[in-house]
Amino acid sequence: MSASSTAPQEPRPPSALSAFAFRDFRYWIGYRLLSGIALQIKNVGVGWYLYDLTGSAVALALAGLFTFLPSLVLALITGHAADTYNRKRIVVLSYSLAGVSMLALTLAVYVNHSPLWLIYLAVVMIGVGRAFANPASQAITPNLVPRAHFANAVTWYSSSWHLASVTGPAIGGLLYWWFGTLTVFAIATLIFFVAALCAYVLRTPLDPSTAGRGPVTWETLSAGFVFLWSKPVMLGAISLDLVAVLFGGVTALLPIVAKDILQTGPEGLGLLRSCPAIGAIAMSAFLARYPIRKNAGKLMLICVAIYGVAVVAFGFSSWLWVSMGLLLVVGASDMVSVVIRHTMVQAETPDEMRGRVAAVNSIFIGTASDLGEFRAGMSAAAIGTAPAIIIGGMMTVGFALAWFKVFPALAKRQKVVED
Repeated sequence: MSASSTAPQEPRPPSALSAFAFRDFRYWIGYRLLSGIALQIKNVGVGWYLYDLTGSAVALALAGLFTFLPSLVLALITGHAADTYNRKRIVVLSYSLAGVSMLALTLAVYVNHSPLWLIYLAVVMIGVGRAFANPASQAITPNLVPRAHFANAVTWYSSSWHLASVTGPAIGGLLYWWFGTLTVFAIATLIFFVAALCAYVLRTPLDPSTAGRGPVTWETLSAGFVFLWSKPVMLGAISLDLVAVLFGGVTALLPIVAKDILQTGPEGLGLLRSCPAIGAIAMSAFLARYPIRKNAGKLMLICVAIYGVAVVAFGFSSWLWVSMGLLLVVGASDMVSVVIRHTMVQAETPDEMRGRVAAVNSIFIGTASDLGEFRAGMSAAAIGTAPAIIIGGMMTVGFALAWFKVFPALAKRQKVVED
């Protein structure tokens, strides 16, 4: 039986909090929030720890590369797995793996022996867990609420990640400042396991439709790419986000910006990492109350251009509060793009294809973000931190403007979800 056919009946017309009327969606948001917090604490802890040990932008770039590689290498397999096996089980096992990997790193710090290879190995294993969890997670969300609540569910699903991106870095930065590396890693470990537990208690049947199953062939593995290629609006939305996070991402450079440009410590790094998410949360609350009803495609393109302009200005800033304000704009403009893209993909993809399409989406967005960290770190090592940020932001603006011509169907798209 298709999981989508078991979604609970709609109790009332959509409202700002309508998705929370469904029990499993509430637990799912708990999973999304906690897994995001754990990842953000890990990112702050590992980033500061690496830069403190090495003083090298290349070391930070390699951390981004090793996070990215599992999703790229396993992309076709993870999407097929999400359309073949129980999606809840995949998520639970994936974040259990992340917890075990983080536990190993915590024990290494406890015995005061954590060589670089071990840090990178833990990062790779967490990346493997995320590679399998992301397609399954994206495919699960539409099955927990009726179609009328898709946009609301996606808004809150995305905003919970951004809420994690506010609280996680702040918690990580403050814990690092007050208690040190061991406490940061230990708490990240615990939260990974609690997130897996939140996914485990879901009751909705989450076996994928039998239409998505079958022998592993090139056709089944590549079906997600073929599907997106046939949907120019979706392809344009996803590819635009790809170039935005690839060239406009500044996350990997924040330890350098905090320490060397803004002259602050790990608590300042936590604030900087939190700001994009604060802007995103504010925007998500606005979109939950006032959803996008027209000119969705044009609005997405404009917001990506605003994102790039804010990144350029961030590269010129040498004041902490100005930099924080610009990162708020980065997060708010990015959230508009995220809601439009995620809603389009989840609402217009058949359930039996959602895992493979989500895997492609993860390559384009999630792994591109990690690859963007590698690009940013290597660019900073070659030309300097500020120039790397400024050039990346300018390229993002250029791509946003070009997409009006390259994907005219996206620019003309009116509604987020077609009737």
